[in-house]
Amino acid sequence: MKPGKLALAVFGALVALIAAGLILGGGGLLWGYGTQRTDDGFFTSPSTELTTDLYALTSTEIDLGSRPGDWFPSGPLATVRLTIEPESGESIFAGIGPDADVDAFLDGSGYARVTRIGPDSGYTTYHSVAGGAPLASPADQTFWVAWSEGTDTQTLNWDLERGEWTVVVMNSDASAGVTVEASAGARTELLVPIAIGFLFGGLLLAALAALMLVVALRRPADEASLAGATRAPAGFGSYPVRVEGTLDPVLSRWMWLAKWLLVIPHLVVLAFLWAAFALLTMVAGFSILFTGRYPRSIFDFNVGVMRWSWRVGYYAYSALGTDQYPPFSLADADYPAKLDVAYPRQLSRGLVLVKWWLLAIPHYLIIGLFAGGFVWWTTEFNDAGGAILQIGGGLIGMLVLIAGFALAFTGRYPQGLFDIVVGLNRWVYRVVAYAALMRDEYPPFRLDTGGSEPGSAPPPTVGPSAGGDIPADSDLSLV
Repeated sequence: MKPGKLALAVFGALVALIAAGLILGGGGLLWGYGTQRTDDGFFTSPSTELTTDLYALTSTEIDLGSRPGDWFPSGPLATVRLTIEPESGESIFAGIGPDADVDAFLDGSGYARVTRIGPDSGYTTYHSVAGGAPLASPADQTFWVAWSEGTDTQTLNWDLERGEWTVVVMNSDASAGVTVEASAGARTELLVPIAIGFLFGGLLLAALAALMLVVALRRPADEASLAGATRAPAGFGSYPVRVEGTLDPVLSRWMWLAKWLLVIPHLVVLAFLWAAFALLTMVAGFSILFTGRYPRSIFDFNVGVMRWSWRVGYYAYSALGTDQYPPFSLADADYPAKLDVAYPRQLSRGLVLVKWWLLAIPHYLIIGLFAGGFVWWTTEFNDAGGAILQIGGGLIGMLVLIAGFALAFTGRYPQGLFDIVVGLNRWVYRVVAYAALMRDEYPPFRLDTGGSEPGSAPPPTVGPSAGGDIPADSDLSLV
């Protein structure tokens, strides 16, 4: 890739990241607006205890565009709500006033300024100012823009104004020792316009990012023609990822029930192998970015991990296609399940930045519907106290479960069902290879069913057919 196109691809990827952040932020704001407000439209914080042995509790200075030149909206910005609940049963006063007037009122008095409020009183910090009792009661002052007084829970609603402000909480008689439970809330009409702005801006940036990536990653016609000519090497069918399986002619009726236990040693090993797979894929990504080539040793290892996983899945609950125990090996082996990926001579440096997290998203959504484990279950309790058993899983898992019951009651694995199961797994591994940066060819939106790859020679059989009349190379097109 030319330096100019590489720079455009990098910039396009950064723009796409910003677009994703804006879209997620806008969606999050709309979700919060619809689900996290009180009935009268306020977002509220949890209450926390505030306490002092002095004569008053105050906030730090709240500066709302007080300096000349500071921006402040001309219309109403938000309404703030303070909820103060006295713990001692005494009458409490809570007010909001100009910072200068509050300083003059408390001059010479002892008070505690709240400098940090945490999830509980242990996280709350104060700055204490020594002094005596105030010379007057707070309710006698005329500078408060919002205030409330009483022995029960006090609520202050205040429309934000330009200026410097301080919140004050005191006993009504200005006596020492103040303890309250306090919470704050806010209501604004600007949240929805901001969220819509985020979404609209994110969509515009996403369109711009897509345009930049298309321009940066587009290949000349002669290069594309050459890539098309070498896209599917001999033996790989229509796509350079080969996933095949030969159905055993005779399968145990009941062995499938115990395979979850038999594959545990493989699963332990594969957990470590896939961790290495992820780390080495990142290393390969940097190599592709700077050299355009996938290191062959890493490529062979990662293909081996995929091959091992396909063999275990084929034996167990991704297919149940054989009772032959899978070998502990990364190498190709004489086994009914086969997987291989054609090694690419050259890879796009720009595509490495966007394949796995952006371009593959449509495939992630699709394979998320049918890729999964064998079956999961949860137990809940209904209103009457009875237990409800829920069974679910991905489409592959559910189809394999049906195949297991067919084996148990008929001794046969329906051929048509087997063809679909292998086709679904084939789609999954094509996407895995693409997301793991192994190929630049975009996986087709097509369910290629059957034990062999479409367009390639069928895998050798080991006996008479175990199923019905649906041909193993049938193709169910989705587009």
